[in-house]
Amino acid sequence: MAATDTLPSLQTLPSDQLRALQWRFADRYDLAMIVQSVRPIARGPVARLVAQGGRNTHEWTAEKNALLAIYDESGITAAFLNPEFGGFIEGPKNLALALVAFELSWVDAGAATCSLASNLGVAPIHERGTAEQVAHYMPLVSPPGPGDSREATRVAFALTEPIPFVGVETGLLSGKMRIVEWEDGKEPMLHIDKRGRFITNMDFANVVTAAVDSADPRIKGSCIVILEKTDPGSWDAGVPTRKMVHQLSSTCDPVFNLKVPASRIVGGYTVKDGVIIPNFSHGEIIEAVFRRTRVTVGLMTSSKLLSAIEPIIRYQRSRFRGGETGTPGSPRYDLGLQTKQDVLHRLIDVWATGEAGAALGFETARLFDRLDPLDREKDRLFAEQGISGRGVLKAFARIQQDAIDCVTLQRQPEAGRDQARLDLLESNPLVQYAILDAQANVFCPACKLWNTGYGATVMREAVSLMGGYGITEDCPGFLPHKWMDAQLEATYEGPEAVQRRQLSVTMTSGLFLAQFEGWITDLEALQAPGSGACITASAMRLWLWSLRHLQNATDVHGAKLYQSNRQGVTFPLTDALCWLMASRQQILDTVELGRSGAADPSVADELPGTLAFFMDLCQVQAARAAGETARICSELVLGYLAKPAVACACCADAAPGVDATALQAFSGHRARLDACLYGFRLAKDRAANALTSVMIPEALDYPV
Repeated sequence: MAATDTLPSLQTLPSDQLRALQWRFADRYDLAMIVQSVRPIARGPVARLVAQGGRNTHEWTAEKNALLAIYDESGITAAFLNPEFGGFIEGPKNLALALVAFELSWVDAGAATCSLASNLGVAPIHERGTAEQVAHYMPLVSPPGPGDSREATRVAFALTEPIPFVGVETGLLSGKMRIVEWEDGKEPMLHIDKRGRFITNMDFANVVTAAVDSADPRIKGSCIVILEKTDPGSWDAGVPTRKMVHQLSSTCDPVFNLKVPASRIVGGYTVKDGVIIPNFSHGEIIEAVFRRTRVTVGLMTSSKLLSAIEPIIRYQRSRFRGGETGTPGSPRYDLGLQTKQDVLHRLIDVWATGEAGAALGFETARLFDRLDPLDREKDRLFAEQGISGRGVLKAFARIQQDAIDCVTLQRQPEAGRDQARLDLLESNPLVQYAILDAQANVFCPACKLWNTGYGATVMREAVSLMGGYGITEDCPGFLPHKWMDAQLEATYEGPEAVQRRQLSVTMTSGLFLAQFEGWITDLEALQAPGSGACITASAMRLWLWSLRHLQNATDVHGAKLYQSNRQGVTFPLTDALCWLMASRQQILDTVELGRSGAADPSVADELPGTLAFFMDLCQVQAARAAGETARICSELVLGYLAKPAVACACCADAAPGVDATALQAFSGHRARLDACLYGFRLAKDRAANALTSVMIPEALDYPV
C-alpha cells in the first residue's frame, strides 16, 4: 500500500487521557481514579488466576473467592453505593459502573460479572425500595471496614422469568408467595417458594432479591421480595451450573423455601379489603433495573474487541521471526503478516467495531446519568399530585406532545420561533424527562443488541487473526476465552429477540423519531470532513423513509407489513437502526475528541495522528453501517412487492400493487447513499497502513 505522507499517522495506542476526553469524563477525577483502581486488579490478580487455569472449573474455588476481598479493598464493591452508604461517587453512577465493567472485561468478563451481579441484586432496592429498605440494606452492601466484625453482605438477583418486551406473558412466574400468618395488628408473614436457574453469585450470596407471584387470594399480583439466608426455612444455593464461559463468576440453580415478613416486599405494599397489594409488580421493577444494567453487559463485549488489538498486532509482526528467510531489518522480520493487506483490513474491521460499540455503550451510560435525576423528580411530582398506576400513563400521553413541540422548537431558527413557549417547555422537568426517556428506551436495547450480538461475531474474527494460536490456552490476551464469553453476553438479561422486540416498539415513538430527524440534520451540518457523517446521515434518511413506508404498506396479499407478529419485517429494521446509532455515536465521539483534545496540552503529541486514524475508522464503520442498512431496507421495501412483469427495475411500476412514486423516492435515497461512499476504501487503506507503524509495548501488561 502506498504511504500517506500528507496526513499525520497513528503513533501509539490511545492513552488514558485521550480516552477520557473521547468518552467525556476527563473532568471527573472520581471516575479517573476508579479506572486506575480497577485496572491493576484486572491485569493483576484476575489475569494471574486466568493464566493459572482458574477458568478450567465451574466450581467456586478458594482462589476465585479470594477475588471478592480484593474487590472490596479496591473500591469496586462500593462503586454502586452513594457516599452516605459507604460509596465514594456522588450522583448517578451508570458511567462509573460502565467503566468498571469495561476495565475488568479487558481481561476477563466473568470477573466483571461477579462484581456487577451484586449491583444487579441490590438494584431493585436502590430503584424501587422503600426508604426503610434502602436505609437498611445499602449500608450492609458496603464492605466491612477496619474493626468491623460483621460478615460482608453479598447479594444475588433471582429472576429466571419472562422479561418485558420479549413477546411472552410476563405474568407467569414459577416463584410463589402465600400468607402463612396474619394476626390482628401484626405484620403478615409470607411463605416464599422459589426455584432459580442460572443465578449469579449464589455460592456466596446471603441476600437475594427474588421475583415471585401470588398463590394466595389475599395477595394481588407479583412482586420482588428480599430473602435473607438466616430466614426460617430452607436456603439451598444449588449445584453449580456446568457452563463453559464466565467461570470467574459463580452460577447455580438455587431453591428457596423461606418464611419472611411482608415488609420485605420491595417498594412496600398497601392493604385493601383484606388483600395485600404490592406497590410495584416484578415487571415494573425489572424494567427499571434492566434498562440500566444491560448497558454494562454491552460494553463488556466491546472491551474484548479493543483489548484484542494489541495482541493481534504483536502476533502479526512476529509471525515469521526465527525462520531462515526473515532476517532482522527485513520487511518479513519487522512486519511479518502485516506485509499482507488482508490481515490489516480485517483487523481494522475489528478495531472499528470495538470503537463504535464503546461509543454507543458509554453514551448510553451517560444518557442514564442525565436521566436518573429527572426520573426521581418525575416520581416526586407525580406523588405530590396523587398520580399513580394508569394515571401515570395518561399523564405522559399529554406530556408527549409537549416534548415533541420542545424538540421541534429547538430546531427552528431563533428569529421565527416561539421563545417563550420553548423556555417554558425546557424548564419543565417532565418534558425533559420524556425527551431523554424516549432516547433511553432505544439506546439501551440497541447497545445490548448490537454490541453483544454483532460484537460476538467480530470477536470470532479477532480469534481467527491469531491463526492456530487463537485456539490455544496460552493465546495472548485470553482471546479464545473472550470469544466464548461473548456468546453468553449476547444472552444475558434477555437474548437478541428481547432487545429487538423492545426496539420494534420504542423506535416508532413519535418523540424518538422527531429527535432522530434532528440527528440527521445535525450530521449533515457537521463540519467534520472525512468522518463519514454524510454516509451515516444518508443511511439514516433511507432507514427513516423505509420505516414510515413499511408502517403503511401491505404485501401482495393485503396483509399489513409492520406489525408485532411480523418479526421478519420489524426485527431487521431494528438491526439496521443499531448499526446507524453505533456509527453516529462513533462519529460524535471522534469529533468531540478533536474539539476537547485541541485544548488539552497533555495529548498534543498523539492527538493529530490518533484523530486522523479515528476519522478513517469512522468512515470504515459508517460505510459498513450504510451497507447493512441499504441491504435490509431494500429487502423489506422491495421484497414484499409482486415480481415485475419485466426484468428491468425501472419498469417495476407495471407490476400490480407497485407504487411508482414510492419506488422513485426509495431509489433516490439509495442513489444519494451510494454517492456518499466515494473514497471510503481509501480511508480503510490509510487506517490499515497505520497499523504497520504504530508503536506497541514490548509485552502485554498482564500474563498469558
